[in-house]
Amino acid sequence: MNGQPERPEAESEDDSPTLDDETAEPIQDQDSVEEALAELQAKADENWDRYLRAAAEAENVRKRASRNVEQARKFALESFGRELLAVKDSLEMGLAAGEAADAKSLLEGSEATLKLLTVTLERFGVAEIDPEGEPFDPDLHEAMTMRPSADVEPGSVLTVIQKGYSLNGRLLRPARVIVASEPPKEEADA
Repeated sequence: MNGQPERPEAESEDDSPTLDDETAEPIQDQDSVEEALAELQAKADENWDRYLRAAAEAENVRKRASRNVEQARKFALESFGRELLAVKDSLEMGLAAGEAADAKSLLEGSEATLKLLTVTLERFGVAEIDPEGEPFDPDLHEAMTMRPSADVEPGSVLTVIQKGYSLNGRLLRPARVIVASEPPKEEADA
């Protein structure tokens, strides 16, 4: 079998008279019966052909969609990678110039490269999470420790140890933070 459904066989011709739908009288003429049968067989052949074409087209669409998904998965990071090449080139130029450059020009080059990287990440939906001074949010922040502080409100982020990042609103990495706690109550000397 070739993977396609078998076509049902045509009914054998029956010589018994049939009823015509419009007149509801038996059809007696053999020629008109054969003519009607030939028309019905032609219509059945046409419908079978349409069915086979539709089934083949559905299979082609399924295969094409599968190939498109595979290609999208394979090359999803292509444009992101292309944009990161500019950052890599900038870092390589900085390293090459490092032996002959002074500290100030190296710092300026590093800042320019960091800005280029930040712009590239933002272009692709990567946002920085820098919550210093904000209330602690366990969905976005990872508390490393708590430290008493009279300068900020208890339960807020005192210090950011490592910034967090999100991709189009989905957390990639939580910000690692130190959370402020209430300062110890001073004991009154008596």
